[in-house]
Amino acid sequence: MSIAARLKALGIELPPVAIPAAAYVPFVQTGRLVFLSGHIAKKDGKPWVGQLGLTMTTEEGKAAARAVAIDLMGTLKAACGDLDRVTRIVKVMSLVNSTSSFTEQHLVTNGCSELLGEVFGPQVGAHARSAFGVAQIPLGACVEIELIAEIEG
Repeated sequence: MSIAARLKALGIELPPVAIPAAAYVPFVQTGRLVFLSGHIAKKDGKPWVGQLGLTMTTEEGKAAARAVAIDLMGTLKAACGDLDRVTRIVKVMSLVNSTSSFTEQHLVTNGCSELLGEVFGPQVGAHARSAFGVAQIPLGACVEIELIAEIEG
């Protein structure tokens, strides 16, 4: 099954690439690797504001991370033209806006990782990962995630 067919079956429509909010580009390709800049969680087209452990639950954070995965896939599609060209999701790095006592950043980040695995399958979608708790994210967003992918040469 193609990636487009999997997305359609999941009811997911990929958004266009967002215009950068600062001095950076949405992605850079070097060789077969595509590096995607950090994408913040959005809800209804606006930054999904919140802090895990204070104003948001782990499940809400997981939903936000899933939303970020959809945006990341939209940018990845723009970078490579066709998501079927992706040979591996290499690495995901997640920043979770959280209190100092919140320790479930890894569970929040599962929202992104699980969707990537569902869309790309276990061979391509399984990836290395880091999940950090941070004091704040631009615009007060609850989650920011960046991604590295390998594509066909």
